[in-house]
Amino acid sequence: FLLVDCSGSMAAGGKMTALNTAIREVLPHLAETSESNPHAQVSVRAIGFSTGARWHIEAPTDPVDLEWVDLQPGGYTDLGAALRLVATALTVPPMEERALPPAIVLVSDGMPTDDFAEALDDLMALPWGARSVRMGVAIRQDAAYDTLTTFIGDPTIEPVTASNPEQLLMALRWATVHVARAASSISPAA
Repeated sequence: FLLVDCSGSMAAGGKMTALNTAIREVLPHLAETSESNPHAQVSVRAIGFSTGARWHIEAPTDPVDLEWVDLQPGGYTDLGAALRLVATALTVPPMEERALPPAIVLVSDGMPTDDFAEALDDLMALPWGARSVRMGVAIRQDAAYDTLTTFIGDPTIEPVTASNPEQLLMALRWATVHVARAASSISPAA
C-alpha cells in the first residue's frame, strides 16, 4: 500500500511532480522483486490523502500492469483518514487468512491535520495492521519526522529522507522494495 500525501504543501517546489515521477519509475523495481520471489506476489494499492482520503488504486494490481495516473496536490493533510481507509482493506475478508503481512509505505511532507494518533491505534488494533511492515518517506528535511517515526513503529528504523527528485526516487525505491522483501520473507499467518 502506498499512502501518498496530496496536501497543498506538496505543490511547492515540484514535490508532487517529483513524487508522481518517482512512483512511475519504481514500479519496474517492484515487479522485479515480485518476479524474484516465487513464494510471494507483490501487488500495489494506493491511497491519496489531502482533505479526506480516497483510493487512487483500489484493486490490488501487479506492478507490471499498473498505469500510474498523476496525483494532484491541494487541501489539508488528513493522514488519519488515509489510515482508516487502509484499515478497511486489512480485515478478513478482504485479506486472506494466510496472506503475507501487508507492506505500507507512507510518503509525506507535513503534519497530520486530523486524528492521526487515534486512527493509527485503530489500525494497530487489527491483526493485519499489527503485522504490517511499515516505512515512511519524508519529503524534504522539514517533514514531520515524529509522525513518520510513530507510523513506522520500530525504533530501529528511521524514515528515509528525500530532498530532491533523484533522492526521492532512491528513497521510494528503497522503501517500497525493502518493505516488499521484508513482508515476503515473513511466514504467512497460521
